[in-house]
Amino acid sequence: MTKMQRVALEGLIGGALSSVLSALLLCAASRRQTGSPYAAINAISHWLWKDRAFRRNAPSLRYTGTGYLIHHLASTFWATGHAAVRPPDGAADARAAMAGGLTTSALACFVDYRLTPYRLQPGFEQRLSRPALAGVYLAFGVGIAVGAWLLSPPPRPIRGPRPTSSREPKG
Repeated sequence: MTKMQRVALEGLIGGALSSVLSALLLCAASRRQTGSPYAAINAISHWLWKDRAFRRNAPSLRYTGTGYLIHHLASTFWATGHAAVRPPDGAADARAAMAGGLTTSALACFVDYRLTPYRLQPGFEQRLSRPALAGVYLAFGVGIAVGAWLLSPPPRPIRGPRPTSSREPKG
C-alpha cells in the first residue's frame, strides 16, 4: 500500500470512528444538559443555518443531518491530517497511537476555538458545558487513535541473536 493510500484509508476509518464516538458523546451530553440528544448536533449546522441552529432541539434532516455531515467531514479532515504527518509505523503500539490521537484532538480544539472565526466554530459549545466539550474532544482523539492503531503494520521482530532457552539442547 502506498503512503497516499494508507493516509486516505486511515483518514476514512479514523475519521468515521472519531466522528461516531464524539457524536455519541455529543448526544449523551446534550440530552443531559439540554433535554434533547439532538441539540448539540443541530448546533453544528449553524455554519449554514446561522443562529437558528442553536435553538433547535428536535431532530431534522435540515439541522441534525447537516450538523452530523459537517461533523463527520471535519473528523475525516483531522484524521487524514494525523495520518499524513505520522510515521507509517508510528502507531504500532497502543500508547503511541493514543498519544498521537489525543495530540491531534488537542490541536483540533485549539484551532477550533482560538484560530477559527466564530462563524466556522463547531457550534456545540453553545449548548454544552466545558467539561462536556472536553469529553467530546477526548472521544474524538480516541477515535483517531484507534483508526491509526488498526491500520498500522505489526511491530517488526527485534533482530539479533536468538535467546537460548533452557529447554533447548546445547552443543
